[in-house]
Amino acid sequence: MPSVTIRRATAADCPRMLELINELAVYERAPDEVTVTMEHFAESGFGERPVWWAFVAEDAGVVQGFALYYIRYSTWKGQKMYLEDILVTEAARGRGMGGLLMEALIAEANEKKLNGITWQVLNWNEPALNFYKKYTVRLDDEWVNASLDF
Repeated sequence: MPSVTIRRATAADCPRMLELINELAVYERAPDEVTVTMEHFAESGFGERPVWWAFVAEDAGVVQGFALYYIRYSTWKGQKMYLEDILVTEAARGRGMGGLLMEALIAEANEKKLNGITWQVLNWNEPALNFYKKYTVRLDDEWVNASLDF
């Protein structure tokens, strides 16, 4: 896969990343749930106080996937990376980009001396579950997700 490049996302990648976020929302059966604006998305990642960081997978100059994370704090474990989204556009899947993105995340977490990586995956998303199992992850069916939206 010599034409694939994994690199840190830049502000110029935000429009394409938001396209991929919308693609993911359709796949996850929630297309109307994406309400973030481009301005808020870009400011949150590249403004004065960024709260997220990302890697992109680029093939022939086109972003085909990304992995977006932030740092969370566990009172039990300390700082951990929280993987908000990792995705590769449907047309580019099966070429190893997801694995390259995951390896970049693992390297970043190790470099920052974080105590691991945490994320969520839908219980019906077999392709994602199978992908993550390659990394000997621990899947937890004990905790219930909760959120308070405004």
